[in-house]
Amino acid sequence: MLTTTDTVSPTGPLDSAVLRRAAAPLTVTVDDEARARIDRGRSFFRALRHGDGGEERRIYGADTGFGALVGYAGRGDEADQCDNTLAHLGAGQGPDLPHEIVRGALLLRTRSLAQGFSGVSAEVVERLAAMFATTFSPAVPRYGSVGASGDLIPLAYATQALRGRGHAYVDGRRMPAAEALAATGLRPLALDGRDALALVNGTSVTTAALALARDAVRAAHRALTDLTCLLADLLGCDPGFLDEDLLRAYGHAGAVDVGARMRHTLSGVTPSGTRPLQEPYSIRCAPQLLGAAEDALRYADGVVTADLGGVSDNPLFFPGDAGAGKVVHGGNFFGQPAAFAADLLASVTAQLGNLAERQLDLLVDPARNGGLPPMLATAPGLQHGLQGVQLATTAFVAEIRRAAAPAGMQSLPTNLHNQDVVPFGTQAALRSYDMAELLGLLCGSLALGLRQAVHVGARRPTASRCGELLDALVAAIPPVEPDRPLDADVRAATRLLVTGDRP
Repeated sequence: MLTTTDTVSPTGPLDSAVLRRAAAPLTVTVDDEARARIDRGRSFFRALRHGDGGEERRIYGADTGFGALVGYAGRGDEADQCDNTLAHLGAGQGPDLPHEIVRGALLLRTRSLAQGFSGVSAEVVERLAAMFATTFSPAVPRYGSVGASGDLIPLAYATQALRGRGHAYVDGRRMPAAEALAATGLRPLALDGRDALALVNGTSVTTAALALARDAVRAAHRALTDLTCLLADLLGCDPGFLDEDLLRAYGHAGAVDVGARMRHTLSGVTPSGTRPLQEPYSIRCAPQLLGAAEDALRYADGVVTADLGGVSDNPLFFPGDAGAGKVVHGGNFFGQPAAFAADLLASVTAQLGNLAERQLDLLVDPARNGGLPPMLATAPGLQHGLQGVQLATTAFVAEIRRAAAPAGMQSLPTNLHNQDVVPFGTQAALRSYDMAELLGLLCGSLALGLRQAVHVGARRPTASRCGELLDALVAAIPPVEPDRPLDADVRAATRLLVTGDRP
């Protein structure tokens, strides 16, 4: 089994924490058990390919054309068949993907190939593993994948870079791939047609983007749950809307669990007694909204776990015993589960973003914020407080909503109707990755507002855990007096909430 130092057991799948760390140099090893399994699959492929001990079998990509041209013979020379696989896929466009997605995708590809079902050589897997000890990162364009036969075009760019073709990054600097390999002490990959096809015929880019997006949305969900508690405490709200019996009667596990977390965070809170009988929905219905998001995130968790542990390739080789093996041509490269999960993640992101923006809107409005000054300005008119930040959050929400249209149901036939249904999981996952960044900034914006609210007259939190969160924000962000650009402060709050250590 592929293993990574101090992170994954020799028999377990990758997890998203390892995937995130793959953006930086990481030690990846292939143990003897995995090497033996890879060799067994390779020998079985060779036996089928060359007819050792029986009739030669047709194997897609080894001796055929690709996609809709499968009915035509491929190139006879094995190294030439590698070029035949990759050259026509150099059709991507757009900006390069983030390094953490590209290197995460290659780590997933390495793990998938290491299962021994792809018929690749052990040297290919070992050379891929060696790449992770360096800062080498292929330059991969964003646009071009439909996520049906895997992420063909983006993975072809990554594979070509590992062969010394195209471009790559070393220490964040873009350069010709051959120079990048030389600078990191890596040798260009030498591949045959089966190796090349196995490297591109999987959903690794989609899975990496989805896993990273899921992690970011989960972190924002946790942050927004805690910020909602801090908001309720600063305003002096009665915590009755979190009543355990109330939420159990609601019948949804996510709401029950989120409510329990919020009650824990608000333990010791003292209501002000001046609030309305019923709070606005952005407070009163927060456990139901955040709970529904938790339920949806658990579905995404299941898809991510399955994709991180699965094998996405075609065909797959099952050596069997005593000559009873088989090669199976199928569709394990079809990214529909990730597409559905990413579309659901986008919907969750949109509603969480809306909640954060509405809570900030409540906080800056003197008609609803318990008498604090408008825009939380220390001297309204002379100072403008959070006015610019609120404008930006409105723009963030609009951008998230615009991007939230489902991708997984927008199938378009392509490839002479060989790919007559496609999932568009790559687009769905990359879109969710982008949206998650905006959601983090919305949480940071709300946090900045809560920090400023105390500066302009809101009470100190009465719940100790809310007080600890406020103190962390106060330590990281100065009060807004006088006005200043707040873009860096929003990012600082986002880092504190979503990526940093905090209560």
